[in-house]
Amino acid sequence: MQLDYFAAMAARSAVAPARWRRPFWRWLDGVEAGWAIPLLIVVFAAVWLLFLNIAYLSGDLHADALETWTLGRQFSWGNAKHPPLMGWVANLWTRVFPLTNWSFQLLAMVNAAVALWAVDLIARRFVRGDSRAVVLLLLMLLPAYQFHAQRFNANTVLLAIWPMTTYCFLRSFESRHIGWAMATGACAALAMLGKYYSIFLVGSLVLAALMHPRRAVYLRSWAPWVSVVAGLVVLGPHLHWLNSTGAQPFAYALEVHAGVAFPQSICEAATFVLGIAATLALPALVWILSAELRLKRFPADFRALSPGLVLLFWVFVGTVLLPTITTIALGTDMPSLWALQGLFLPAILIVCGASFALERLYVVNLAVFVAGIAAIAVVVAAPMHAYYRNNIHPNERSYYRLAAHQLTERWRQATGLPLASVSGDDGLAFAASFYSPDHPVYRRPFQYQFEWGMPRVATLEKGWTAMCFATDTTCTAWMDRVAALPAKGVRFDFEATPTLWGQSGIPATITVLMVLPRGGSPGDAVSQGVVDLGAGHLPTVQ
Repeated sequence: MQLDYFAAMAARSAVAPARWRRPFWRWLDGVEAGWAIPLLIVVFAAVWLLFLNIAYLSGDLHADALETWTLGRQFSWGNAKHPPLMGWVANLWTRVFPLTNWSFQLLAMVNAAVALWAVDLIARRFVRGDSRAVVLLLLMLLPAYQFHAQRFNANTVLLAIWPMTTYCFLRSFESRHIGWAMATGACAALAMLGKYYSIFLVGSLVLAALMHPRRAVYLRSWAPWVSVVAGLVVLGPHLHWLNSTGAQPFAYALEVHAGVAFPQSICEAATFVLGIAATLALPALVWILSAELRLKRFPADFRALSPGLVLLFWVFVGTVLLPTITTIALGTDMPSLWALQGLFLPAILIVCGASFALERLYVVNLAVFVAGIAAIAVVVAAPMHAYYRNNIHPNERSYYRLAAHQLTERWRQATGLPLASVSGDDGLAFAASFYSPDHPVYRRPFQYQFEWGMPRVATLEKGWTAMCFATDTTCTAWMDRVAALPAKGVRFDFEATPTLWGQSGIPATITVLMVLPRGGSPGDAVSQGVVDLGAGHLPTVQ
């Protein structure tokens, strides 16, 4: 009875839609005309870019994004912490765009937009019209393409490359064409250059090929072997770099993420799976409410999946199962955050595998729901977040840019030279590299990032600075040890106070150690105590 009522309502809406619904109808009519999906993606990216700009009016980029730029300053086939793809992208981006918050936020949303475009490439292989929009609208309910995406780092760079790899693999499996095979290998290699977690995507592609009913046809062709060769060619320089440097990123990963006891690894695996389920809860609920009693068809629809969707099903199974097994077998942690770039797969499977298409009444309702969330986020949540971070509970991001500019000003006042190198608290040091007009080099080697090692005297003699939050006792204790080295230095504190709409926020005290260049400088009067370095000025440390 209820199904008949909603069916009748949908039928009436199809014949004579309400006036407010008509613009959405015209938009949905444009899906197959080629303009509606690009418009949806661009508007999504633009709205959430506006959200980020408002929400962080008195704050700065996440430390992960600042680290990404720091790692990419010099082209390299690797570094001691992460594979190089995210640094390459950041380097290329900032050759065109300035080093500002808005430009990196734009990079984050462009990356998310490319990811959604790649997902649509897959969806259009199976559905047409409104259903293509439904796939993307459901994904826009996930936190992956706006909140997660804003931290452009080794995780978020995979948002676009995973669906692109999956699309190429799907085309290669179906056609066994050499071109698609090469693209599959190259994209899979790029995914590995993004983060080694992508080994689970590569393993999932292998699993899908082996489990598919048409595996024999694919494996007897040239396609899988061409993919392997293409992937090795793209990965080759990085593999050589790993071999010549002692595989430093693996040592970092083992130090940070391994060593979990067996009972804890079981909990980690369960949390990983539950985290994925919780992330999918909202779009799943929306789909259930829209499909209603037609959900009874799910078992039959699953049995009737097309060959292409069967392939994607096994890819999805692999991206969940393989990390879970690895967590237990190797005793590692496995945050579900690392799996977000693969959650486009269940959306495609559910929407494209259904034997029915949602009526436009429901599609328009879904679009309005997504738009409503975005509007509330921009108009209400973003200003509230900005006020909260400025006036109630600031975090370290509230002080990055302020600290970088203060440090640069004090250094120039003291030496008359550009600020050349910086260390100390990672977030503050990355921020100084990014926001300072001198763009000093981050001086702590990444392989020793968590060890608080002592800088070489030769490094100090060239001129060196470090910043810590005064409340960070670990950092300031390390600064005490550095100050005891035989190098001429000045230590002082200053306050950084964020502002929002002309209103001062909660200040934070930053502790600075400046080691002046050996041999004097145009401003070396500071070493004689002549130059005022501000509140908290301490005597020169010899």
